[in-house]
Amino acid sequence: MEPVRLVIPSKGELEEPTLAFLAEAGLAVDRLSPRQYVARVGAVEGLEVLFQRAWDIPEKVASGAADLGVTGYDVVAEQAADAPDLVVAMPHLGYGRADLVIAVPDVWVDVRSVRDLAEVAVEFRAQGRALRVVTRYPRLTQRFLLANGIGHFVLVGAQGAIEAAPAIGYGDIIADLTSSGTTLRENRLKTVAGGTILRTEACLIANRRRLRADPDRLEVVRRFMELIEARLRAAGFYSVTGNVPGDSAETVAQAVISRPELSGIEGPTVAPVYSKAGRVNGWYAVTVVVPVRQMQAAVDHLRRLGGSGITVVPVKYVFEPGCEAFERLVKTLRQD
Repeated sequence: MEPVRLVIPSKGELEEPTLAFLAEAGLAVDRLSPRQYVARVGAVEGLEVLFQRAWDIPEKVASGAADLGVTGYDVVAEQAADAPDLVVAMPHLGYGRADLVIAVPDVWVDVRSVRDLAEVAVEFRAQGRALRVVTRYPRLTQRFLLANGIGHFVLVGAQGAIEAAPAIGYGDIIADLTSSGTTLRENRLKTVAGGTILRTEACLIANRRRLRADPDRLEVVRRFMELIEARLRAAGFYSVTGNVPGDSAETVAQAVISRPELSGIEGPTVAPVYSKAGRVNGWYAVTVVVPVRQMQAAVDHLRRLGGSGITVVPVKYVFEPGCEAFERLVKTLRQD
């Protein structure tokens, strides 16, 4: 079987976060040089990594040149209409978050909302010209403007930084990604109420046709997705373990469960502590897995029960009976 091909960003804002995300999930990419465009993931046999521009990744996956891809959901949404074989396998990878927004010059003091912008478009039309919208997302932008009652406009394509378009004069407003809003403010632009076109983050996409036809390829994909899902599920959780005195495992468990919000995901794990002589000595090891916001409270709870030797470690993975994301993908692949 030829390797399952995963294509990830080769440059831009998503390159380093994607490599870091995969490494954190135990899927470190073995890449000898930044100029190398083919690599491997040692943790999953049969998986090959290709590097491409983020904007090219949906096309590579849709055409069957790759089986999987990681890119921004904004790029996928813009190109999805031309890609019937493209499937979003995991829509929320938890990084690369941004908003695709409408931004207008901050000197337009009377324009505070999309409704105000619709009135500006009408005024422009009365003057014999159209509202010029500079964007890299023509389909998403057009659909949004029409849905919000703005029908008289012209879309202006652009590459690179488009925030300067209104100041330079080749556009009136822009539709572009923003995460903090700093770049917009530095270019004397502002967002408007109701002007968010799309919320985006990194996502995993797949080719329906290639995967549906090959169970062996699907198994490689399952192993890959399972590590990602288990890592995402574990994010922000800590395992708290301490030795607690008691008459039996049952009485210790009941004492821990008296604070159900601090007793773990499913409940505490309680096991007898044996002395070096091999005898049960009236102490029990208690482990609970809790969110970080409850970590200190869980430690204090075990202390109040007489606990000692308390240790805390971050949870790396949380596995369920199956990989839910993969099961959803398989169900999608089976649909016509």
